[in-house]
Amino acid sequence: MSLFVTYFANIRWTDVLDIGLLWYVVYRALMLVRGTRAFQSLLGLLVALILFALSGRFELYAVHWMLEKFFVYIVLAVIILFQSDIKRGLAGAGGRLFPSFSAQPAQGAMEEIVRASFVMASRRIGALLALEREASLEEYAEGGNRLDARVSSELLLAIFHPTSPLHDGAAVVRKDQVLAAKVFLPLSLSKDVSRFYGTRHRAAIGLTEETDAVVVIVSEERGTVSLVISGEVQPVADQNEMRERLLECFQPKGRLRTARAP
Repeated sequence: MSLFVTYFANIRWTDVLDIGLLWYVVYRALMLVRGTRAFQSLLGLLVALILFALSGRFELYAVHWMLEKFFVYIVLAVIILFQSDIKRGLAGAGGRLFPSFSAQPAQGAMEEIVRASFVMASRRIGALLALEREASLEEYAEGGNRLDARVSSELLLAIFHPTSPLHDGAAVVRKDQVLAAKVFLPLSLSKDVSRFYGTRHRAAIGLTEETDAVVVIVSEERGTVSLVISGEVQPVADQNEMRERLLECFQPKGRLRTARAP
């Protein structure tokens, strides 16, 4: 007990501040890549580091030697493999270093998206809406026509009308803002994607394979609405179902359980 007291007696307030700042920087860096492939890979690297430490502790020489050689090149490998995620994270670091007061999309904007989606479906107008969550979609928005306009059903109908010069590609939405239109998303190269799906579906699947975005697809051939989440296409039957699915995707789990509690 005396050793414990002595140890903490030697800690200065600057040491506490130093540790606190380091913890916060690491935490915010992880939040920048949350929802991307880089985040999952970082978890794998953490497991490798733990295994490296344990192999040294228990004298597993072969495993320790292999991991030691692996970590020599790990920095270069991370930069090469995840350069797009690093670029996206650094680009959004200025605006995301400190969390915003309202990280969730506005209820009104969600209603406008739901309404516009089913209006377009009834008129057989094809559409692709990429809804940003934790992972920034700024990199994709930069390749399209910048709008930075408030979300409304009228705006979405105007963007995706067949006569509009912006109807090709996707519209990127962040909170209650349409960041850009005529955005071309990365096509999925997975062999598991059904041949039944066309370019619009492959683009939606491709984006959700790389980020945690939710993509709304309105099919002009079938007049249906689907949500694509984590590479999975999920058809929605009506506005109520779509509204519930979006709430599940964007609303914090704790608040969602509380709202559903009897």
